[in-house]
This record gives sequence, C-alpha cells and structure tokens, in this order.
Amino acid sequence: MADYDAIVIGVGGMGSATVYHIARRGWKVLGLERYNIPHEMGSSHGYSRMIRYTLQEHPNYVPLVRRAYELWRELEDASGETLVVTTGSVRAGPPASLYYKNAQESCDAHNIPYEILTATEINRRFPGYQFPDEISSIFQSDGGFLLPEQCIVNHVRAAEESGAEIHRQETVLDWEPQSDEIKVRTDNAVYTARKLVVTAGAWAGKLVPEVTEHAIPERQVLGWFEPEKPELFRPENFPVFGVLAEEGRYYGFPTYSVPGFKIGRSHHLLQKVDPDQMDREVHTEDEAILRQAVSRYFPLAAGRLLERKTCMYTNTPDEHFMIGVLPDHPQVSLAAGFSGHGFKFASVIGEIMADLAHNGETNHDISLFRLDRFLSLIHISEPTRRYAISDGVVCVKKK
Repeated sequence: MADYDAIVIGVGGMGSATVYHIARRGWKVLGLERYNIPHEMGSSHGYSRMIRYTLQEHPNYVPLVRRAYELWRELEDASGETLVVTTGSVRAGPPASLYYKNAQESCDAHNIPYEILTATEINRRFPGYQFPDEISSIFQSDGGFLLPEQCIVNHVRAAEESGAEIHRQETVLDWEPQSDEIKVRTDNAVYTARKLVVTAGAWAGKLVPEVTEHAIPERQVLGWFEPEKPELFRPENFPVFGVLAEEGRYYGFPTYSVPGFKIGRSHHLLQKVDPDQMDREVHTEDEAILRQAVSRYFPLAAGRLLERKTCMYTNTPDEHFMIGVLPDHPQVSLAAGFSGHGFKFASVIGEIMADLAHNGETNHDISLFRLDRFLSLIHISEPTRRYAISDGVVCVKKK
C-alpha cells in the first residue's frame, strides 16, 4: 500500500490550502516544503496580498474570488485571527484602456457594485492619492488585502489538526509514476502516494517538464516608503490600488504590520530568472523605478525607503493560471503559472486541487486554465520515465 493517499509538493500559498482541503476530507496527506513555513524565497510573502472584484484579467475570475472570500472568512473564523483587511480597492487608468474597461466589465458581468471616480474625486476622498486628470478610477468597496504569511500558517495549522503531515526543509529530488502510484524521492526519504499534487510556484517547471516553457519565473521588487503624513496611508484612509500609468502598471497598499506605504511595478524589469539563482538584492535602479511613481502619484509618501524585498511572478504566455490533471499521468495534478495575481485565490485553489486529487475534476469553472491550451505542451507518455532536478537543470531520463 502507498504511504499516503496524496503528496503535495510545495506548501506556500496554494500548497498550504491544498493540504488543508485534502486533509479535511479525511485523506492521509503529506506536504513537502523545501524551505521553512512561511518563507521569503517564493511568491507568497511581503505582509500583504491584494483581494478584489475588479478583475480586469477576465470575468471568469469573479466567481472564483467570491468563493475565495467565503473560504478566507471561514479560515479567519476558525483561527480567530485577522486574515482579510478591507480597505476598498481602486483600479485606475485611462478610461479607454483595456485595463480599465475590462475591470469595469468584469464587475458589470457579475453585478458587482462600484463607483466611477474622476481624478479630482478620488484625490479629494483619499488625499494620499494625487492622480492626474487623465486617470479615472473604479472604486469597489469590498476590496482589500490578505495577510499572506498568516494565511499560510493558519492553513498549515488547520491541516495538521485534521491529520496532515507536513515536512519543512525537505527538498524533492524527483518523482516517478509507478503503475497506480507515485514515488517521490527527497533529500531525506522516499515516499509513495496514490495521488501527487504539484503546487511548487516558481519551481513548477523544474518538477514538471511539460510546463517548463509555459510557467516562467520573473524577478519582482517591492518597496515600503515613509509617508510625510502617515495618517493618510492607514487602511481606513487608503484603499489598495492598481493603476495603469505612462510609467507602467503599479500596485500598492496602505501601511500595515510594518511602517511604510507599499508599492510595486508589475513585471518590474521583465527579468526572467532561475528561482534558485535569482538576484534577491534590491538595487538603486530598482528603487528609482518605484520612487518615480510614488513621487508623481503619491507624493506625500515619497520619503525614505524603509524596507525592500524581492519576490517572483511565475508567468504563463496569456497570464492565466495553469490548473489541471497531467494528460499522461491522471494521478498527478498541477497548479502553476499564477502570473502575479494568484494569491487572493489560494483558498479556492486549494479546494479545486483537492477536487482534482479526489475525482480528477471539479465543479468550479477552470476552463480558462486548462493545461492543453498551449499547443506546444509536451506529452510524456512513457510510464518508465523519471522526473528529476540535477544542479538546477530539469532532466527527463529513462528508468
């Protein structure tokens, strides 16, 4: 018999939720995490992650974020800890831009209430903002942010209380299909399971070669700036935002947990990286990119850079997720390529991945994320092949 009903590789935002949802269904599940829980080596850190209904990415995301909100609240109630902070959210940009129009259309398609605010109106209502006249804003009152580290810790705690086994600082070296089972070898032991779930973030392509060219890690930089008037940048006075400006697409958060107004530029320098070799230092050039936007659009927050961090996006070609069962290995499912906008969905992604592990399908609409949408997706049909990582290089080798 297999050691486990399911093994989950990667216990970050998505993996912690997946282990939790599998465990609460009564399965014997093992979560394997190569770092500590939580950690700052991937994509699920930095004190805040946005949650919003103004989903310019696609209207199909709205039902998923509705369910995500429900699940986050359930976890919050069970833990007794604050996990969701409501500030309202702003999507801003030129009214003719797709970024702006698509966010509005997603709300309209699902009857999400919102307000349209001119630059003068939003600057007056939220004086930390100083948008120019050409930028209009969609304000949606339910938006806000999650506390990612606490979300992960509470998913893990709840999973362990439901019987899950979670190993920290244990690196997966390779996995191998064996008839109806999967063998997983780590730097500590060998395990078998009936099902395998890969939620390894930027390392997904190193564990599942089929998605290597479709899930590309990218270096991202975050900065926390010291406000001149801190009261204007507290959660009750400053909604989270995404703004399409001439300098790029920026996003940001009020002060919370640590001093400083937080800002980042989406696809910071378009730097494709190896997650094991990424430059994790923040340089003068990085700060200048962030400070340029702070000085122009949030000038009352353009003080000292108080804190800086790097993280990673893992981008797909269309910036939609990759979720599904591997075509040639029905006992293996994958969630990857969250393209910088995934954490808000982690609670519902965990539910979806538990569905796939149990049934090979889910009632959630994940058609937008199907694995076969990229025509060059590789099928590896030989069950004798083994998937391994050697010195950071993906190898597919005969048994």
